[in-house]
Parts: sequence; structure tokens; C-alpha cells
Amino acid sequence: MSKNKVVIIGGGLGGLFCGAILAKEGFNVTILEKNATIGGGLQSFQRFGETFDTGMHIIGGMQKGGNIYRICKYLGITDNVKILDVDENCSEELYFAQNKQFYILKKGKQNFIDSLATYFPEEKDNLQAYVDKIFQMVENIDLFNLRESHNFMFSYTDNFLIPANEFINHYIKNKELRSVLAYMNPYYGGIGGKTPAYIHAIINALYINGTSRFVGGSHKFADLLKEIIIGNDGEVKTNSKVQWIEVKNKNIEYVETINKERFSADYYISNIHPHSLLTLMEEKALPKSYRDRLLSIPNSYSAFLLAIKLKENTFPYINHSQFYMSNYNDIWSFADENKPWPMGFLFMTPPNDNQGKYASKALITSPMTFSHVKRWENTQVGQRGDEYLNWKKECTDKLLQLIKEIHPDFISCIENINAASPLTIRDYYASSEGCISGFSKDVNNIILSQVPIVTKIKNLFLTGQNNKMHGFCGVALTAINTCEILLGNNYIIKKINQCEN
Repeated sequence: MSKNKVVIIGGGLGGLFCGAILAKEGFNVTILEKNATIGGGLQSFQRFGETFDTGMHIIGGMQKGGNIYRICKYLGITDNVKILDVDENCSEELYFAQNKQFYILKKGKQNFIDSLATYFPEEKDNLQAYVDKIFQMVENIDLFNLRESHNFMFSYTDNFLIPANEFINHYIKNKELRSVLAYMNPYYGGIGGKTPAYIHAIINALYINGTSRFVGGSHKFADLLKEIIIGNDGEVKTNSKVQWIEVKNKNIEYVETINKERFSADYYISNIHPHSLLTLMEEKALPKSYRDRLLSIPNSYSAFLLAIKLKENTFPYINHSQFYMSNYNDIWSFADENKPWPMGFLFMTPPNDNQGKYASKALITSPMTFSHVKRWENTQVGQRGDEYLNWKKECTDKLLQLIKEIHPDFISCIENINAASPLTIRDYYASSEGCISGFSKDVNNIILSQVPIVTKIKNLFLTGQNNKMHGFCGVALTAINTCEILLGNNYIIKKINQCEN
């Protein structure tokens, strides 16, 4: 019997996970990726003789028994994933410039509580209640725990659909501690009064349990997924941007790439931003109401990035992430276009193979709205003019001045810098407005931001960060849901649990 064929548009993390799962389960998989390299947020690039990751710098769920670990075990790649766990006694370090205060967070539920209680002793009982509630909320999500379920969408429980800032405020009285607990908010596109508490709970539970870093570049994980596809007679084609999707009678007949190659399949999965997907087909291919709904969902904000090569043996390797915040009150305001930039940034030194005492490179990520680059939105890479280059230089200098507060001698350790703006992210990832966390989630209209995997085209399905959840863990879990549309509800979940047992 011939295999079912599936064509996946976009070789990002969601597309690769779908491709690996379906190839393992007997599908004939073809992935079409527009860039020269696969991976999406897992892509790495070469500058100044160093390998820099474009995203996915920090991952949770990779500890033994974690959900990503269990998925990797099912795929048979656990032993080949090269990661380095962050320090247990300092998993994250926070700095608030407003009062020049550092906070050290430790790995593990009780250690996390105890570490913050050293700064806010009067809040220890409240911290305990807050953390207990976070893990209670996460325990109620079947997909996160890789449990069988009959609901493709979340079945929400108490506190799921209140704004995350209100959720924190319910348990914590100290205003500074409230901001400290929201330190990850800017890096998952959080907005005060809108971002649901369940997103805050999922991400923070992952971080409290302990995070890891890819060693030698996140592209190596993408390559492992690619090997599964190719090893099961599939193909992953780069430099193969889809330029047209032919739809007739509510079914895709074929997709065509810029190379004029046509690919037909039984099923198609889109791992690109839905806004980009809509431009690849006739308007009449989808109902106007469906198109209008997708186009009306706001995107999360973007970021400005610095990839820095360091002089040899000048700056220590730091095995945890450092978060800089200007003011406590701004932690939920990174989407506010009227606020001065930068309000904060994430600093880290990625590990190399056989990482030693000194770092060879550093990454600085500062959330930024697309409005900062909108005047150049119709320009092309390398053709944006001197005004744009000068603006990037100004942004770079602002970040370097701030990092001196944490590392006074850092600038003297720099050998070279590569800067990327929201335009870079937009063009590299084909991500609408350069958004780094997909569609923005809003508790005031949660149905709008819950984009179903099934579309109005019978053989077209969606995956990736614009559906249920974003981030490494969220995209992997969403890929399971997408695959189970084709394989049957709980099919992959059962396989994962059988593999574990």
C-alpha cells in the first residue's frame, strides 16, 4: 500500500517536528523551506568565525521525564541532543536599574521560593501559594503533561483566563516582587491586562524546573529532526520558497515553489505565519470571514538583537541568563510604542563544544515593537540606506551603555558586533511584523487568538507558534496536535507513553 504524502510549507521547528513524527509513522514527507538553512528559530548563522543562534536560546522540558525529553525519546534522538543545563544555584539573574538591585533565582520549586524569600521574607507564604497555583494550573493541561485527552483545545480551569498580571497580584502584595516574578513576560510577548495567566504559568513552570542550552548551536537539533525525515525516505528541500498554492473545490491540488517545482500530496501542513499563508492563494480559496479573522489578530512584538564576538580569553562564560530591566513598573509595557527603548534586555553567553572558562560570544536580545522600523518596511535586505544603518548603530550603542551597569568592562572585550532589527526577523523568518511569539493572546477575546489547526481547506492544516502555544515547548506540543489530526486523537500521546514505559 502506498504511503500517504504530506507536504509541509516551512522548515521551522513546528514543521520539522511534524515532519519527523509523520515520517516515523509512515508518511511520505516533503518539507519546503525558503531559506538556505532549516530550523526557523533553531537556525544558526556564521559571523566572524563564530556560530550564532537566531532564537531558541533557552529551553525547558529537557530534563529526564520532561515533556520535550519524552518526545525526543519517542523520536529516538535523546542521546544525540547536546545540551548544557544551567546552574542550579543561579538559573537566572535579574537586575533592576531603578534601584540597582540584583536577584538570584535558583532551580527547583522550593529553591525558587527560598531564593526570592531572601529578598522578600514577608512574602514567603505568598510565594509558596503562587508557585503551588502555577504548578496546579500546569498539571491541569493534558497536552503539556502528554496525557490522553478528548479535547483538542484547552479545557480551562480557574485562573486560566485572567490576565497574568492580575494573577500575580492576587497572590503577591509587594509591588517590586510582582515585577520580579514577571521577568520572563517581555520574552513571550506579554501585555498587562491581556496575556492569559496560563501562558505565564506554563513558561514559568518550565523555568522553575530548570532550563538548558543547546551546545554548539541550536541548528544541530534541527539537523536531528531532518535526519529522521530523510531516514524514512522523506526529503527536506531548502531554497524552495512556496510562491503559489493552487486550491480547487476546497482542496489543495499542488504547491509551486519559486523554482517552478510543483508538489502534490494527500495533506498539506503550513508552518509559516498565517498572514504569509494567505498571500499564497486566491482570495476566494478561503471564506472572507475566515481571512478577515486571521488578519485581525494582532501580532506579538519583535526584538532588536546583537550577536557579539568576544576577544579571546577576555570575558567569562556565564552558565545562566541575565535579565536587565530599567524600571519595575515597565515589566508589562513592552508593547507600548510610546515608551522609550530599550526598557530591558536578555544577556547570555552561549556554550560551545567543550566549553571552557571563557566565552567566545555573547547575545543581547531586547524586545522592540515594529513601529520603530515601520518607515523602512518596504525596503530590502542590504538596501535600506544610511539612515537605517545609523539607526541600528544608535540602538547598538544604547544597549552597550546599559550592559556596562552589569559588566563594566564588557565593551573592552568586544571584537565584532552583528545587529539585527525587527525587519531582519521579519525577512528571515517570514514572520509578520517580525513578531517573535506569534499571534498575541488576549484574555478579553481568547477565541480570536486560538487559531484552530484545521482550516477551511479540507486538506490544509496549521502548526507552529501561531496556534495554541509558542516557544520551543509550545511549538513541539502543537506539532503533536497537528499530527494527531491525521493519525487520530491521542495516537502520538499513546506512542510517547508506551515508549517511556
